[in-house]
Parts: sequence; structure tokens; C-alpha cells
Amino acid sequence: MKIVACIKRVPSTEATAKLSPDGRGVDTANLAYMTSFYDEIAVEQAVLTKEASGGEVTVLTIGPAEASKEVRECIAKGADAGIIMTDPEWGSRDNLSTAKVLAAKLGELDAELCFMGRVATDRDSASVGPMVATLLGWSCVTDVVALSLEDGTAQRETEQGLETISFSLPAVITCDKGLNEPRYAGLKGIMAAKKKPLEEVAFEEVPSQISTASLALPAERSEGRIVGEGPDAVPALMEALRNEAQAL
Repeated sequence: MKIVACIKRVPSTEATAKLSPDGRGVDTANLAYMTSFYDEIAVEQAVLTKEASGGEVTVLTIGPAEASKEVRECIAKGADAGIIMTDPEWGSRDNLSTAKVLAAKLGELDAELCFMGRVATDRDSASVGPMVATLLGWSCVTDVVALSLEDGTAQRETEQGLETISFSLPAVITCDKGLNEPRYAGLKGIMAAKKKPLEEVAFEEVPSQISTASLALPAERSEGRIVGEGPDAVPALMEALRNEAQAL
């Protein structure tokens, strides 16, 4: 079985975002990057599937050549190969153009199963996976927390409880917390990853349909104030909440 795990290089969740000089993006100077959290779950599920059912796992991403760091880390956890579809402007690419590029590559690879994170931790849109499946005419199950390929079923967590979905291959599965616990790369895996293939390839450009006009940081909060102490402060507090904050 040909399995693909799609990942995205995103700014570290511990990074402090600063606007670029033109005010239309994030200043990437000295910005630390990581694999999107949910994509790590996708990679783990791809490797678990290979270990249980055989096949080969390819890690696929759209991004700069520097994304080799994140791809190598995923290979060290058990994937067989990596592909970077090089795009220096990957951070400004919209979701539909991303989906079209990924779908074309998945078809080229003759993939049968694609794992993705439920969302990317930089944009949180949760739309690329379903778009890829729609473009390919594949099954799609989102926000999966339990999976059985033998039965062709997946469970997804909803506000009403667990929902069980039946599906057939080929399929796109987007992975949520609880599906697995991503492993750490051991020394053996790290050394082996250096010898496994990692390609940097070009692709047919798909123009984005949106552009960023400007970005702005949220306004700073005004300083708080103490309106009184004890029960005597309640009337003043209610007055401030009602007339100043308009929260009541």
C-alpha cells in the first residue's frame, strides 16, 4: 500500500509573531519552525498503518528547501521517503491552490491512503484535507480519533459524542488528538533517515485566489482598575460592567 502523510512547516507555537516591514505578513527573520502538531499525529498513523499492513510511507510537504529539517524528523520516526514541493512563498498560498497541488502529486504517486492533520496550527482552517479528497474523488473522514482499516471504519469526535463513519479506499483521513501518541525519533531512526531518499521537486504552479492586503496586531488592553473593596464595591463594579464595558 502506498501511504502518504502530508505535513506543513509552521512557526513554533512558542515563537512571538512580528509583522513584516510591509505589514502584509509575518517577519520570518530568526523565526523558529516546527511540524504542525496534528501533522505529527498523521505521520505516526501512517507509520502504524505500514507496520500493521505493510506498504511504504512518503512524507509530502509544500514549502522551502529548509523544510528538509521537518521532513527528516518525520522520516526518522519510520517513514520511508520524503518529498518537498519547493515553494518559497508557501506561507501565502491559499487553501484551494494548496489542495490542487497536493492532489496532483498524490495522483502522480499512485497513493491509496493519505493522512493529514485535522488543522494546521498556523491557520486553523481544517479545509485542505476535504478539498484534496474532493478533487481526487476519494473518501474523506475528518477529525478521526479511532481508525480500523480492516473494517473500513473511523470514529470522529463531535459535540454530540463519537460518530462512526464507514469508508472505502482510496481515502484522505485527517487526524485528531487521541488517535495515537506520536513517537520520538530514536538514534537508530535518526541515523537511518540520513540515508533515506528526500527529493526537492518543482510543480506546476496553481495561482492563489486571495492576497493579503494588510495585517495588524490586536490593540493593547487598557490597564485595569480597582473600583473598591468588599461588598461595597459591587454597585461600582456593576455600573462599570453595564456602562463602560457594556458586558451586561
